[in-house]
Amino acid sequence: MAIDLKPEEVSAILKKQLADFRLHTEIYEVGTVISVGDGIARVHGLSKVMAGELVEFSGGLMGMALNLEEENVGIAVFGDEKMVREGDEVKRTDTIASVPTGEALIGRIVDALGNPIDGGAPISRDELLQIETKAPGIIDRQDVKEPLQTGIKVIDALTPIGRGQRELIIGDRKTGKTSIAIDTIINQRGENVYCFYVAIGQKRSTVVKVHETLKQHGAMEYTTIIAATASDPAPMQFLAPYSGCAMAEHYRDSGRHALIIYDDLTKQAQAYRQLSLLLRRPPGREAFPGDIFYLHSRLLERAAKMSDKKGAGSLTALPVIETQANDVSAYIPTNVISITDGQIFLESNLFHAGQRPAINAGLSVSRVGGDAQIKAMKKTAGSLRLDLAQYRELAAFSQFASDLDAATRRQLDRGARLMEIMKQGVNDPLDVAKQVFIIYAGVNGHLDDISIERVPEFQARLNEALDSEYIDAVRLLNKEKELTEEVKNAIDEALVSFKQNFAKETEETPGSSTASS
Repeated sequence: MAIDLKPEEVSAILKKQLADFRLHTEIYEVGTVISVGDGIARVHGLSKVMAGELVEFSGGLMGMALNLEEENVGIAVFGDEKMVREGDEVKRTDTIASVPTGEALIGRIVDALGNPIDGGAPISRDELLQIETKAPGIIDRQDVKEPLQTGIKVIDALTPIGRGQRELIIGDRKTGKTSIAIDTIINQRGENVYCFYVAIGQKRSTVVKVHETLKQHGAMEYTTIIAATASDPAPMQFLAPYSGCAMAEHYRDSGRHALIIYDDLTKQAQAYRQLSLLLRRPPGREAFPGDIFYLHSRLLERAAKMSDKKGAGSLTALPVIETQANDVSAYIPTNVISITDGQIFLESNLFHAGQRPAINAGLSVSRVGGDAQIKAMKKTAGSLRLDLAQYRELAAFSQFASDLDAATRRQLDRGARLMEIMKQGVNDPLDVAKQVFIIYAGVNGHLDDISIERVPEFQARLNEALDSEYIDAVRLLNKEKELTEEVKNAIDEALVSFKQNFAKETEETPGSSTASS
């Protein structure tokens, strides 16, 4: 049976189909992998790729363009390089490496690209920020003048940290650097400070331990962990600090306060050195590339206290650097010391002598100084650094002197008690008012007739009493925030009263002594 087709019907059907036709095209540049090895892929054909742009390999793996050369592009591979083969296609994404930001990240553990690695729900990528952004300009900043309390007496008294500051934590391995960082995060509870802990090149077990500690103290409610562990590729370890910084900048730029800890930048520098050598960039001192200083300066300059016009938010950075044999004059330590606003130097000799935190008060400094302290602490701790320095000098001298005069003996006794009250347990940050009380007691001679062995007990009991019997004195100090006559009288009365009670308890305890040691 023949079908009778009319030309006008056919043309009408074609016209209708052409009218409904939508042209969907994707224009992208495609390159080819020339060689791959040690986490670096050489790709030919991506002539218009941007520096720092993300690219996608045919297996779904991502990479980032680092070296833009005439004949090929050097790409850092994010993941297992065995999935990339010679001849594979590489596609541009037209996006600079970015990470998700916002409240969805709070309490999560993510990798250097912002992907969750804690087994939780996927993180929304609606709000993205480029990991490499320009640091705020001079006009957009203001002076660092608002305290960021760490809860650690020796730091808050001698090397205070302000919101928007960059304070370096430096020392040999196993001297308590991470403990100081973790205690600082724990102490931000109730302070409306969002915390970011960037773990670079650490063991996975260490990251789990940090997470458990923060969770135990309720700090994960305002903390995000960015982890690029020792088993992750060098590009991830290189990127992790920038990713964490971008996440923290979300709070800084919205008028809120953030704290970021880079633990540690030594391993990031080593990862960058590895990448640079594989990309055949010319090596310099200690085989580091020429732009190693810029690696850290462009990261740490992003920490700032913003001007009132820009919302008065802040980003405080606590970079960690590991030294070898207490050598602060090595290449990376001197670089980072020159970029930051001071350093907290942890000494292995002090650590092994039982002085913990093992902070060397002589070499540690804060270039913001008293601006980042409440007036009460500034006045109380005014003579503390000098007293501790004189004690260390006299202690070294007294080892060779058989007979000491009374004034030197008194100074040594007081110095020993000051060293004792500077000791503090791990994960036990102290409220600033309690810090002022115990330092005031030490500096003004209230501890001179307490034996050194009893000083830790005196301090522990005093902290308990300040929460109950002398709560009014604490409230007055917190309200005034400076040592007015009224506050001084309240502190003196509380200390005298407590000492009497402590002495009675000591007399009732058999075998105890209040004699000066």
